[in-house]
Amino acid sequence: MARATNKITAIKGGRLIDGNGGAVVKDPVIVIKGDRIQAIGPAKDVKIPKNAEIVDAKKHTLMPGMMDNHLHLCMFNCLTFKNYRVAQWEVTPELQQLYALFHGQLCLDMGFTTLRDMGFLTSRGLVTNEMCAVRDAIDVGIFRGPRLVIGAFTVGTGSHLDLINPRAAQRMGFVTADGPDELRKLARTNLLQGADVIKTCASGGGGTDKEEPGVRNHTPDELFAIADEAHMNHKKCAVHAFTPEAQRAAIDAGADTLEHIVFSTDEMIAEIAEKQIPITPTLSHRTDHAINIRRDMGTPRFILNKMKEIQPFCYDSFQKYYEAGALIAMGTDMGYEPEMGQMAFELEVYVDLGMKPMHAIQTATKNAAIGLGLEDDLGTLEKGKLADIVVVDGDPSKNIKILQDKKKIAMVFKDGVKMVDRRPGQDLNVVQMEMGSWAKLDDQ
Repeated sequence: MARATNKITAIKGGRLIDGNGGAVVKDPVIVIKGDRIQAIGPAKDVKIPKNAEIVDAKKHTLMPGMMDNHLHLCMFNCLTFKNYRVAQWEVTPELQQLYALFHGQLCLDMGFTTLRDMGFLTSRGLVTNEMCAVRDAIDVGIFRGPRLVIGAFTVGTGSHLDLINPRAAQRMGFVTADGPDELRKLARTNLLQGADVIKTCASGGGGTDKEEPGVRNHTPDELFAIADEAHMNHKKCAVHAFTPEAQRAAIDAGADTLEHIVFSTDEMIAEIAEKQIPITPTLSHRTDHAINIRRDMGTPRFILNKMKEIQPFCYDSFQKYYEAGALIAMGTDMGYEPEMGQMAFELEVYVDLGMKPMHAIQTATKNAAIGLGLEDDLGTLEKGKLADIVVVDGDPSKNIKILQDKKKIAMVFKDGVKMVDRRPGQDLNVVQMEMGSWAKLDDQ
């Protein structure tokens, strides 16, 4: 993989969406030096250095690299596995690790330059080491892939995230903990292995064994210990919180982001919006499309029923949080489904529920960067920021659906390095094989 040098590149575009939510700029130029933006603005205001390589994208829209703040690369996605319940017993953590890298590459191919992976728990243990290794291999340039922010499960016995494995599954290793001191040790173990984010859960959820969303997963002292341990190490804590009671507990404990806001109250909406606590709605995971995929992948009927039952509450809460001005950071909860790489489907769901397309774009750019604590370097196209740029054939501020069309993602730059180029006469992709041409390992 090429590394950014002091090479100078000038991209001449047709339109610019800078991520700040303002009007689309016509005839923009972005000058990249090394891995950062040296100059940006209308062509008449930007001087292009004589030694710059010129990239002609005058028929395209330039926008920031997109981000998914909540997905699970190490899970058995429908694009690569036929039945996740079979794969859970037959695939080794080592092979899962390679699939996680492949899943990440599918995402980068679609313009998602940064992903916050939120961890996984298998019958063979947590995958913190494996996912940190994938991140590090990408960072040093061994493989092309998105920038990864690695989260690690730090939860109690029988909690929602423990129940990703069936209740009868064997548990191996130090994977769950109980009481503040044990949970601090589990958090420290995950941080020692290299985790960037500590992920825990304050309530039950939708897609697991026979556990209801309203179940409390941790005591206040346990939640505080988990968040405090993350903060002591200058890391963030993300908390799964389906209900207002769970959201209250997570906020009191010091949660940095709230995941899957499903049920809500006017009081909680007002507080979260006023404090601008980043929330990740994860709605594509709740759609009929996702439920149908899960049905085909062998999901038990009671889980399918539960997913369908909570669907209208997810949509209603999203609309209320948006109307209240909450800081919504895009996250899909992509794992088993929907199709890995198609995270922009989440943005279509937002727009269908009444969000303006430009605001939807911001959830995957500026707001997502704020949720990750990376807003000084990412999320908007501005002088001095990292050159994560997506070149789109069309205008997503008018048609958000084009971000799901691989042919419309003409170019992708990450840290100033061209990762994708599908313009006529070019053939640069992160994943070289035809989509879906690979065999599904558990269907042989």
